Amino acid sequence: SPPAALMSVLATQELLLENILECIPVGKFEDIQPLSDEFCLVLGYLLTWKLTLAFFKAASSQLRVLYSQYLRRTKSLNKLLYHLFRLMPESPVFSGPTSEVPNKETKTFFTEELHLDVK
Repeated sequence: SPPAALMSVLATQELLLENILECIPVGKFEDIQPLSDEFCLVLGYLLTWKLTLAFFKAASSQLRVLYSQYLRRTKSLNKLLYHLFRLMPESPVFSGPTSEVPNKETKTFFTEELHLDVK
């Protein structure tokens, strides 16, 4: 079933991310360069989580129980939080293309929409 395949992909990506981020303590920000191999792995991992949460939201209450038991048993939520705290910058200020116009609000990762283009 698709959720089983999704959980398998998630488990594989967790291992890959642990290999990339294992030396970084929680709370220390790791700057990953855009379009690098690491960036693509992190993006794939986060998109897999987005899909996992979409499945979770659309599932019946019985399936939600099974999914949550699986995520608890595999400690996937714990791993997600560890990874997020290693990837989250100290300051959420957005360093993308902005014009230096006085009296403009500071743009952050929480106020700007992320556009993903598949090429």
